[in-house]
Amino acid sequence: MLFNSSEFVIFFATLFALYYFIFKEKTKSQNILLLVASYFFYACADWKLLPLLIAATLVYYGLGLAIFKTVGSRRATTLSTLGVVFGIAVLGYFKYTNFFISSFQTLFESLGLHTNWHTFKIIVPIGISFYTFRLLSYVIDISRGKYEPARDLVAFATYVAFFPCILSGPIDRPNTLIPQLQKKRIFDYALATDGLRQILWGMFKKMVIADNCAAMTGIGADYMNCSGSTLLLGTLLYTLQMYADFSGYTDMVIGVGKLLGFQLTKNFACPLFAQNIADYWRKWHISLTSWLTDYVFMPLNIKWRDWGNWGMALSIIITFVLIGSWHGASWTFVIFGLYHGLLYVPLILSGGMFKKTKIETGKWGFPKLKTLAKMLLTFFLVSFGLILFRADSLTQAWNYLGRIFSASLFAIPAISEMQDKLIMSFFIAILLLVDWVNRDKQHGLQMDNIKSSVVKWLIYFSLIVIIWAFGGSQERFIYFQF
Repeated sequence: MLFNSSEFVIFFATLFALYYFIFKEKTKSQNILLLVASYFFYACADWKLLPLLIAATLVYYGLGLAIFKTVGSRRATTLSTLGVVFGIAVLGYFKYTNFFISSFQTLFESLGLHTNWHTFKIIVPIGISFYTFRLLSYVIDISRGKYEPARDLVAFATYVAFFPCILSGPIDRPNTLIPQLQKKRIFDYALATDGLRQILWGMFKKMVIADNCAAMTGIGADYMNCSGSTLLLGTLLYTLQMYADFSGYTDMVIGVGKLLGFQLTKNFACPLFAQNIADYWRKWHISLTSWLTDYVFMPLNIKWRDWGNWGMALSIIITFVLIGSWHGASWTFVIFGLYHGLLYVPLILSGGMFKKTKIETGKWGFPKLKTLAKMLLTFFLVSFGLILFRADSLTQAWNYLGRIFSASLFAIPAISEMQDKLIMSFFIAILLLVDWVNRDKQHGLQMDNIKSSVVKWLIYFSLIVIIWAFGGSQERFIYFQF
């Protein structure tokens, strides 16, 4: 059930009516309704694995209470460790079993040892990477004494399965969402209006930018017959597609949350304007980066602090290999994470890793040449990394990269349907311009400075017409596979 589908509109309209008109100001009833709706939403994606979500919720609810009763003791540490190991084991079984079997089978056969292992396909539960991280942070932080566990099972289960976030995040921490579930919620017109604006902006990014870019960026079977310049153009467009797709989804998620009275975690802060790789990851998929910073990088960095910058570099590389592996069971994702980790090393050795970058603007409000050069370099580095991200194998990624840097890199790109490409370029320019102007705001359509309602409605109407007229074929959100 895609957010930009008619099925979701019917689902959400029904939920909205019940939530605010039938169960108005009844917190417990609203939470029960949200939980039932969340389980229904998840079941529409994969009903066979709904019991796993429910079972994991019950296990971690009990673990949280048990850990809190003995917090500070060895028993609490043991229970917390068991919770972490159990969560990682379940995630590893579903996401990586097939990968390890096929990898070992390939290794043995390359040595001339033919195996007769039975190959089976384990279904990966949709959203398991996201809700597992929610559960892990819950037990870890209770063990650390950061907050008390939720006594209300319905509120906790709703936090775990909250339908806007269950498939692709953001990865809200317990202290962000659970307190909101425990408070009385009434319809907030200003918050709901802002939510609708954010949904509209997300739909523009997804349906107009991402879905149309998808038709131009695929790695087809004949990529070796394309010129290097054509493949380079496709690589750069894929970066825009990825950003528009994932941030557009997140805008819709946060907007839906606002309609229901919730403030969800901001997940993007205009990463296309990052000036180095550390700046990029502070702005991209913020909830995942901050999660791994708190629970992986910081403990490792403290452990290896006597090693100085090299200990920090090793901690970063391990963290990013985990980030890559989190995305999927493939060597391409492992090397993708390693690539980003290695990009940090020059920053660490130069002492620039933790320095916050400042965007220097010129007379007309656009970035100065030096700042723009840093942005473009970072954009290119990220784009080349995404070749690994979307390739089917390391061999394909290497061949694709080699084809880019062939003599045909200097040929004129093969651009068919020039009119369509010009229209897309115009819409991409709109996306970048709006993001630039509103880079310090929560989303692109946060129009605090526009007082005229006529101007606002003209913008809304224009976006609706553009989405209706130029929206591409309905593509599955890229991050649904993780």
